[in-house]
Amino acid sequence: MFSSQTAAGGSYNPPVEQALAIVVSYLLGSVNFGIVVASSQGVDIRTVGSGNTGTSNILRTLGKRSAALVLVGDGLKGALAAAIGAVWIGGDFGWVTLLAAVVGHSIPIWHRFRGGKSVATAIGGVAVLAPWVGAVLAIVWIATLVVWKTASVGSLIVMVALVPLVVVSGGSGAAIAWSAAIAVFVIARHADNITRLLSSSEQTVVE
Repeated sequence: MFSSQTAAGGSYNPPVEQALAIVVSYLLGSVNFGIVVASSQGVDIRTVGSGNTGTSNILRTLGKRSAALVLVGDGLKGALAAAIGAVWIGGDFGWVTLLAAVVGHSIPIWHRFRGGKSVATAIGGVAVLAPWVGAVLAIVWIATLVVWKTASVGSLIVMVALVPLVVVSGGSGAAIAWSAAIAVFVIARHADNITRLLSSSEQTVVE
């Protein structure tokens, strides 16, 4: 599945290094800032509001300051995970380690495998691997949140747009394939949100 040659320079990377980069990125992704920030205030975010550990539930239950901390923290860990793959292994491996962090955020080993939807983590990583694509995704997500006041709408829109934007940006076949895997995973994590959107029962963020 993974090449032992970097796409950038052709230098040898033993499979053990590739596996280690994936494991480190998964463990990094498993640090769920929604749970950490809420726990620091004596709250188990998984038991209040929607039960989700993401920014929107933090905003509804704990306020803007806490939501901002979670958003930045989750985005930065995605960025760091992408950088680990891109710099340590090279080539397009940053997409692989970003996927590992995205999975870690949603299925975190540190938090009994119960995490969030991984949107902020994904966008943070994309911003490192394809900066203008990441910028567009962030702007679209914020704009849709302002207009519709429903985080899941923006999340689904940016994940649907991810692969076409990577293609337009000139991404390689590997980048397109791994970005598609990230998009599919995150969209699948929104299955309950999609059901609620279709029944017009999805929660909005704080006005």
